[in-house]
Amino acid sequence: MAAWEALDALLFSASNACLNPVAIFVQIQGCAICLILALGWFFAAFVRSRVIRKIRKNIEGGNSFAFICDDINSLEHAAQQNLPGVSVIMPLKGFGEHNLQNWRSQITSLYGGPLEFLFVVESVDDPAYHAATLLIAEHEDIVDAKIVVAGLSTTCSQKIHNQLVGVERMHKDSKYVLFLDDDVRLHPGSIGALSAEMEKNPEIFIQTGYPLDLPSGTLGSYCIYEYHMPCSMGFATGGKTFFLWGGCMMMHADDFRNDLYGLVTGLRDGGYSDDMTLAAIAGAHKRLISSPPVAIFPHPLASDLSFGRYWNYLRKQTFVLESYISKVNWIMNKALFSSHCYLSWGFVAPYLMAVIHILAALRAHSGYHPFEEVQLISGGLTLASCLALCTIIELTAMWNLTKVEIHLCNMLSPEGPPVSLGSYNWALVFLAMLVDNFLYPISAMRSHFCQYINWSGVLYHLKNGKICKIERSMEHRYKYSDLGGKYLYGKIAYPTKVSLLGSFARTLVQRHQPKKYEA
Repeated sequence: MAAWEALDALLFSASNACLNPVAIFVQIQGCAICLILALGWFFAAFVRSRVIRKIRKNIEGGNSFAFICDDINSLEHAAQQNLPGVSVIMPLKGFGEHNLQNWRSQITSLYGGPLEFLFVVESVDDPAYHAATLLIAEHEDIVDAKIVVAGLSTTCSQKIHNQLVGVERMHKDSKYVLFLDDDVRLHPGSIGALSAEMEKNPEIFIQTGYPLDLPSGTLGSYCIYEYHMPCSMGFATGGKTFFLWGGCMMMHADDFRNDLYGLVTGLRDGGYSDDMTLAAIAGAHKRLISSPPVAIFPHPLASDLSFGRYWNYLRKQTFVLESYISKVNWIMNKALFSSHCYLSWGFVAPYLMAVIHILAALRAHSGYHPFEEVQLISGGLTLASCLALCTIIELTAMWNLTKVEIHLCNMLSPEGPPVSLGSYNWALVFLAMLVDNFLYPISAMRSHFCQYINWSGVLYHLKNGKICKIERSMEHRYKYSDLGGKYLYGKIAYPTKVSLLGSFARTLVQRHQPKKYEA
């Protein structure tokens, strides 16, 4: 009995402490964070829903190809002849369970203008080299694709090095360059939609998009899904945005040929993050970043994505904020660092207080306690109930946006395997929200005090915001990549050929094959 009385006293004291003005402010702030996120997700869903209604209206109006373009007349030969040339550069490393399907979706684009694909690897020993070689051979008659061996990076991240080597090798007549990550699953009309926006508004500096994570069932995959969801509202503006995702970036090819604003130099000389560097350059020169509402791409996560791989991915995301190219960029990164840390723990703290209030209430109902204590517990339960209501609203908004984005992805890729909302476990989503927001400040602090990270078996060191040393010793070498579980080293057996395009899509490909550049 004495032990229970001591526990009761501790719980009631803690519950009372959670009712002081500062604690009440923290709990109300937590409710506000939930509601602000919900509002942002409802707005993002509204923007994406307008596109769905537009596509449906076009289909009802007789445009069976509304998932490719708004105006069916743009598919006429005369219009297709005038489309600008695009070079698609895909920096690769390793080979995973979803890569083949992703690469197929990229090279089987229904873009009708001059189009080339450059698969860029660091060496022929990379498993991606062998897989891409066979894939290119399979489609050599209908697409212009080649593999470029970039060699090892020495002054920047391997991804940036591969991108810049790809830029050097792109066709001289390409008007636009599109950078794609190997985990991006394109829709048939994605390249056309991005280039159409660039043609419509020449002021656009960078055209971007965003991934819709498809969790594999592990807690780590749900943590990544939850981490990306708040950012998704910044890419659902239907146009101008301040956000940039390195997985999909279309830019003017001449900007790289002319090293506009020193962007090539900024990336090459110590650059670690391609999107953060380019976003900083765009902000410094007041250039437009745009994200069309159709630029939402399915992103299936690895089925064996462990919690450890999620943690290193989170470390990579916070490590990015330690890199910068200017004083203003450093200030912006530190502001983002501080605000994100504050809001993350500001989100988690009210739930810890709510647990204390609930436990105190349960103990209060198990025996006699003074009226004053019961009143205090009642006040705590009121705050916990408000938080529960706000959480339900937040999860509903997240569910609604995910549902809308899944519907849009299925409409934009009618020939592909449909994406389903039924596989999402919303209890794990809620748990992931708590875990991810609790760990973010810890990861950010570690990144701040440890200016290095091991990403896909390469150890990068930063100094003054730039990469100063790269280590590739066997001691740091990983067999698998941290996020996707991709096999990084050694020879692998090529997987069984899987066709993503049904007979309907094959007909479209034959009718609207992208033009190859003339030699």
